Amino acid sequence: MGEIIKVGMADLNVCVSPDGITTLGLGSCVGIALRDPVTKIGGLAHVMLPDSTAIRNNSNIPKFADTGIEELVRKVVAKGASRTRLVAKIAGGAQMFAFQSKSDMVRVGERNVEACKKKLAELRIPILAEDTGDSYGRTVIFYPETGDFIIRAVGKPEKVI
Repeated sequence: MGEIIKVGMADLNVCVSPDGITTLGLGSCVGIALRDPVTKIGGLAHVMLPDSTAIRNNSNIPKFADTGIEELVRKVVAKGASRTRLVAKIAGGAQMFAFQSKSDMVRVGERNVEACKKKLAELRIPILAEDTGDSYGRTVIFYPETGDFIIRAVGKPEKVI
């Protein structure tokens, strides 16, 4: 195994096998892992919000599903991945508040998942697996070499998708 690269909140990064890439604390945020299965180049974005156009004067590209996914694609391709071979896995998008509401302000996790799926579909990047929703946070580790997306959550068994 290589080194594990850390991705912060509202951040993204790329890595090449045998390295892995991780992000902590996906609550309503979504982790999007991209991979080229031939070159074994991958990347991970930790997006916080669905839509960059809803907030003016925001220059944090990885913070939003629409701009963050585009930037992640750009970076993995710049590293040597083939745009046409990219596949995705996603995790997170939890409903972190106990009360249920139809209000968009509370449905951030659900809206993040919807926005990620929409952007990946627009870019014609298939989602191979997902672990989204529910009401608990997740920590993920992604290995571009195998495509394993390891999901850890307090009080739950480790899951590999």
